[in-house]
Amino acid sequence: MSGLAVRDLRVTYPGKPPIEAVRGVSLEIPRGETVALLGPSGCGKSSLLSAVVGIVEPAGGAVRWDGEDLARVPVHKRGFGLVFQDGQLFPHLTVGANIAFGLEMAGVGRAARAERVEELLALVGLAGLGGRAVTELSGGQRQRVALARSLAPRPRLLALDEPLSSLDADLRGRLAVEVRDILRASGTTGLVVTHDAAEASVMADHVLRMEDGLLV
Repeated sequence: MSGLAVRDLRVTYPGKPPIEAVRGVSLEIPRGETVALLGPSGCGKSSLLSAVVGIVEPAGGAVRWDGEDLARVPVHKRGFGLVFQDGQLFPHLTVGANIAFGLEMAGVGRAARAERVEELLALVGLAGLGGRAVTELSGGQRQRVALARSLAPRPRLLALDEPLSSLDADLRGRLAVEVRDILRASGTTGLVVTHDAAEASVMADHVLRMEDGLLV
């Protein structure tokens, strides 16, 4: 199929006995759609996301994109982006410099970087704030910057690990709608991890529930 295909994926961590965080999960995400993994803390959803992105090595199974097995493809060559709960922005850089960081590391020219930053600032509703220090932004604005930074290299899939859980309930609800609209507007395939059922239903085209390392 076109997009992401996960087949019988297993993730284990060292222990006596070893801890089975993900126990043979299979799922598909067609290009341009978003799937949410919903479940309580410790159910394995973040471990599954980490294995898909490539920051955790699975104990078994396969992760494929457009049919290509990604087992031997390093993280930085998978074309996947990742947004964490706290955004992990660089506090010493401006909004624009944060968004441009990955593009600069990839050798994108200054003019092309500037054009892409302006495009993304408009997309995430922060037009005109490129020169602002990230420390001057609200929590919601910082998460929009983190989203823009992850979208800058045009990832074929964006993984979001509890991206709104550090925000208050009202802002979380509003930003869930905005993130959904941004993913759709950019045509980006999404994989969202959350423990909030309402957030999952707003952000995703399909919601998959996880419990004890399995889809239920």
